[in-house]
Amino acid sequence: MEEPQQQVRRLSRRTARLESLLKKYKRKSQLQYTLIQLSEQASTVAELTLLYPAIHNILSQYLPSKSFYVVLQNRFTQALELSYFVDEKDGISVPLHEAHHFKDGVTGFVFKTGETVYLTKDDMLSRANAGEFKIMGSQAEHWVGVPIYRDGAIIGVMVSQSYEAEQSYSDHQVELLEVMSLYLATAIERVKKRELLESEVKIRTRALMQSNEALNKEIENRKRALERQQILFKISELATQFSDIDDVYQQVHDIIRSITFADNLYIALYDKETNWLTFPYSVDEKTSYNPRPFAKGYSELVIRTEQSQLIDSTRAKALALEGTVERPAGYNHKLAATSWLGAPLKTATGVIGLIACQAYEHKHEFNYDDVELISFVSNQIASVLQTHLANQALKISHQQLEHRVAEKTKELQQANLHLQMQMEERKKIEQQLYHDAHHDSLTGLPNRSLFLTQLEKTLKKHHRYPEDNFAVLFIDLDKFKDINDELGHQAGDQFLVWVAQSFLECIREHDLLARLAGDEFVILLDHLTDRQQAEDVAKRIIKVMQQPFCLKGVCMQSGASIGITYSNKLYRNTDEIIRDADAAMYYAKNAGRGRYEFYHPLLTASSNAQKQQEQHHLDKLPTHFRCTEIVNWSDNAQPIGFLEAFGEHPVLGSTSFDILKKFAAEKSQLLEIELHLLNKAQEIALSRDEDMLFGCSAMLLESAHFDALKQQLKRQDKTLCLLFEESEIRFASSQQVLNLRALADMGIPIGLNNFGKDRCDLTLISQVDFTYVLLSSTFSKRVLQQTSYEVQLQGILAVTKVKSIKVIARGPAILNFRSLLEKHGLQLFFGKQQMLDKGNERVAFIQSFDNESVPS
Repeated sequence: MEEPQQQVRRLSRRTARLESLLKKYKRKSQLQYTLIQLSEQASTVAELTLLYPAIHNILSQYLPSKSFYVVLQNRFTQALELSYFVDEKDGISVPLHEAHHFKDGVTGFVFKTGETVYLTKDDMLSRANAGEFKIMGSQAEHWVGVPIYRDGAIIGVMVSQSYEAEQSYSDHQVELLEVMSLYLATAIERVKKRELLESEVKIRTRALMQSNEALNKEIENRKRALERQQILFKISELATQFSDIDDVYQQVHDIIRSITFADNLYIALYDKETNWLTFPYSVDEKTSYNPRPFAKGYSELVIRTEQSQLIDSTRAKALALEGTVERPAGYNHKLAATSWLGAPLKTATGVIGLIACQAYEHKHEFNYDDVELISFVSNQIASVLQTHLANQALKISHQQLEHRVAEKTKELQQANLHLQMQMEERKKIEQQLYHDAHHDSLTGLPNRSLFLTQLEKTLKKHHRYPEDNFAVLFIDLDKFKDINDELGHQAGDQFLVWVAQSFLECIREHDLLARLAGDEFVILLDHLTDRQQAEDVAKRIIKVMQQPFCLKGVCMQSGASIGITYSNKLYRNTDEIIRDADAAMYYAKNAGRGRYEFYHPLLTASSNAQKQQEQHHLDKLPTHFRCTEIVNWSDNAQPIGFLEAFGEHPVLGSTSFDILKKFAAEKSQLLEIELHLLNKAQEIALSRDEDMLFGCSAMLLESAHFDALKQQLKRQDKTLCLLFEESEIRFASSQQVLNLRALADMGIPIGLNNFGKDRCDLTLISQVDFTYVLLSSTFSKRVLQQTSYEVQLQGILAVTKVKSIKVIARGPAILNFRSLLEKHGLQLFFGKQQMLDKGNERVAFIQSFDNESVPS
């Protein structure tokens, strides 16, 4: 009996082991099959919105997952955002309703711990009461959250929950979720890459299609222009080579036959005095034309409306029903044309007749291209026909005079008159051809050829008279393509015409505005005395372009990016001027659009990108400082100096850092150079007896940099005044303004530089306790030249007197007008040292650091 029992126990143990192995293999098989399905979905689905439902369907085969969602971390905001959500009880609005829903809930707890969490309803309540997390939404009976990793870092959480107590999660099911999460990040990345690749393919395909369309349109336009040019040549020959009016009519017929269907054509002339129509020329297979009084036919419709008319069978019936067209009694409708096209012959004195083509029995159907072509021909031929008609009338008149005047005398008179008219007509044609060759057909502005000719003359004049300055403004319209796409090319043409008229209102009568091509315009400003005049024109243009362009109830916002080149003795040809203006324009466009920029040599200093980047590393440049005295005409005045930093640039030589900072490589580099220059300025101020003024960037007032500025200023003995640009403070953030006030509260002297350059905003100097206000040279000059600015100056002085702020005037040759400015109460003047009287002249202090560069 003992041996059989041992065999039974051994068989039971073996059976249990086999069952355990079977469960293990079954789990591995499920895991492997699940991963294969996930890989197939990642390889086949086109976008993420399809991947998550596919994953959900896979999981639903092996575990309770009617309530399932995926949360991923936004790599920019670091917030947990919902990527997929399905729930039996809660709608999508529930997890999105409360702020920081996932961060404070159990999902955020899994994200922070980075570990798998399985909770029953009781476990979740007890841990929530312990303060580990908050319970959001409906309470689940079973909740499983698995972290999602990518490259060792957690990027999100995958959650499955059950609202039924009997539907729990086994260890195998939890393990399945964990394995799924390991491969989920890779699957998401693969789908994202596929989405990105498909998007790039679509974008490039669209760009190629647009390029091909533009090329085809340009080819068609060139063909059309060539055809019209050939027509113009033929019409110009009509004015000189044919004396017989019948030959002229035949040639007109031949010209029209070369561009459209003209087997049936007639030319009608209208006499206003007799109100009759005559038909001096007609070729028709069914109809003959005789003179008739003005009535309500197709021809009369063209003459009455002074517009080309395209009439098919449908429109013919409509015109008859309206009463616009009336047929005479007994008219045979079988002889009516199935397609009719007529164009008026317009001259300076009005419509003299028309040219009409027609087709019977649907042999040809005219379209709007035919309308455009025959209208173009009729406009050109009208004056030729009128000339020949006038010649014909003169012939008849001369024939009537033959009985009273000798034949030979009459012939000589007729020949002289004919020759004179021929010369005048040729002159008109030449003038028109010259005008068409040098002006834009759409806007009527001068084209590139005429502009370059005038610019070359202006450049030569500047070489002879250097004091006569000029400027070129290169203008590129912003968002012009959007207007074409949204409103159509016809609206784009109307917009260009509107822009041309608006620009003309922004310049003087003798300035030259031209259209180069597309949406590019150029302006030549002559007889300038300073650069500010060019800036004023650019500002007016930018202000005009801020107005929306509206058409048929749709408004579009455009703008203008402007590059400016000012006259320079180094310019030798017009190509250099246009090149530099174009470079400045692209700099303005890349810097934010809707602005203007003067050309600077750094824009084209080097074609080598690496070398150009090295030139913009300001921290590598040797630096030195110059101190200019602020002249104070009051008695017992405290001396004041203005410090300015210069860098020895490899291209520009010794150049102010106010210019060089615009071309800094990085923002962090700007911060380092600002703090370094401020440190050097403090050292200079400590060694000097007078108060020193030094310009700083408003970037130092930003929250991220203000602590560094305060730390830098702790070593200061309150003799260095920090100057901030008025334009930067006007657009500063509220935090920057608070930090500026904090400097004043610390006892640090602060000032406002270039005040009144664009506008006179008294709120700036009334809201902050400034020590100094430096007027811009533009404002000082305007005060001396225009009485209206004296009122603004009085307002500035009134506010600064109340605030105990010292006002300094600056500008070219400002000391020459000292007596004029002193009558307004100004005592401090900023000017070049050489403009002082020799008895008061002082040598400018220069401290150099030529052997020292700014530490990187």
